[in-house]
Amino acid sequence: VGSHWDISHESLSLFRLLEPQIEILVLGTGDRVERLHSAMLKQMRECGIAVEIQDTPNACATFNFLMSEKRMVAAGLIPP
Repeated sequence: VGSHWDISHESLSLFRLLEPQIEILVLGTGDRVERLHSAMLKQMRECGIAVEIQDTPNACATFNFLMSEKRMVAAGLIPP
């Protein structure tokens, strides 16, 4: 995934396969917060995974905070 345009059902499938299952996926979309297709977000919610989309620096901070709370979290980060 090189940009937010490359994020697809297939690229998110890894996060649905993780064991133990994650509860939150933090996506960092580079320098800016970018919108993703609503069908992808709906599919993740249906699998029980909340998706938080932020610019990458803030996504890193959110991931670290959630980890410190011992939450089941994963991150997908596109470099700014």
